[in-house]
Amino acid sequence: MVSEKVLPSHVVESGHAPLDSGHARLRELGYKQELKRDLSVISNFAFSFSIISVLTGVTTLYNTGLNYGGPVSLVYGWFIASAFTMIVALPMAEICSSYPTSGGLYYWSAKLAGPRWAPFASWITGWFNIVGQWAVTTSVDFSLAQLIQVIILLSTGGKNGGGYEASKYVVIALHGGILLVHGIINSLPISLLSFLGQMAAIWNVLGVFVLTIVIPSVATERASAKFVFTNFNTENGEGIRSRPYIFLLGLLMSQYTLTGFDASAHMTEETKDADRNGPKGIISAVGISIVVGWFYILGITFAVTDIPSLLSEDNDAGGYAIAEVFYQAFKKRYGNGSGGIVCLVIVGVAIFFCGMSSVTSNSR
Repeated sequence: MVSEKVLPSHVVESGHAPLDSGHARLRELGYKQELKRDLSVISNFAFSFSIISVLTGVTTLYNTGLNYGGPVSLVYGWFIASAFTMIVALPMAEICSSYPTSGGLYYWSAKLAGPRWAPFASWITGWFNIVGQWAVTTSVDFSLAQLIQVIILLSTGGKNGGGYEASKYVVIALHGGILLVHGIINSLPISLLSFLGQMAAIWNVLGVFVLTIVIPSVATERASAKFVFTNFNTENGEGIRSRPYIFLLGLLMSQYTLTGFDASAHMTEETKDADRNGPKGIISAVGISIVVGWFYILGITFAVTDIPSLLSEDNDAGGYAIAEVFYQAFKKRYGNGSGGIVCLVIVGVAIFFCGMSSVTSNSR
């Protein structure tokens, strides 16, 4: 009796043309491949990493962390949020390896819920996912519009020097323009988006590296290690005195930052060997962001010496804490804050890339 030879799932019946393992997995699921697979594992990682974007989340919500708990919320809250984020990312990566489809979470829900609950689970998950994507994209691009307004304000002399402070209507117009540009960019070929995604990841890493070294080095006044690791700010201006509640509010900065890593799942149908590279993209994006983010938080917080003045709307940056840190560090050292404005431009480019990648992800 001669046993029948069974070909591996990654080989077509002719035995000559090897099939991408992600494509083979879709075949097993009965799922038709629709998109072209041009993305490498680096590109897949880059989309999630640039959406998490430490420079975006930490910079734009640093005020929240400072106001609610201060350094303790910033430094230790980051680790707590990171731990729970990784707890979510690991099982997501495991599921992604089994179901490497562009639909991502809503498709997984349908498969895992069973025939009876599949429609409801898929519907609910899909809506939560897309509404979350809309919220993230909108908030990221709005934060860029706000930062541009602050850069213009500081470039024209600052709030205390007669600088131009744009109205809310100008900021909203900027926001709309940024969204439009991101929509146009995402109409371009995936090969170009892949290149831009990799540039975004590189920019975020180098940006954090530069700012983490430059800002504490330039600052003429630095916080002590005791202040950075033990100071708990309870003066939030809102009458909240419960320390646990204040700390929980301070966690919002960290948790807002560590989101969007499902982008690697949404890009799997365009990723080579997606059943392996999609999960790698998720875990590596979260893991590297955790490390990079903590160093960025430390670097900036060591340059913080007066929390009330940074949060005051009467400072040169109009209450934008990190902008005030950057601006004053250079102004006190060199007599002008031009270097701080350049640092803000570095952050602005990172936020632009973050918004671009967010649109790429939610368009899938």
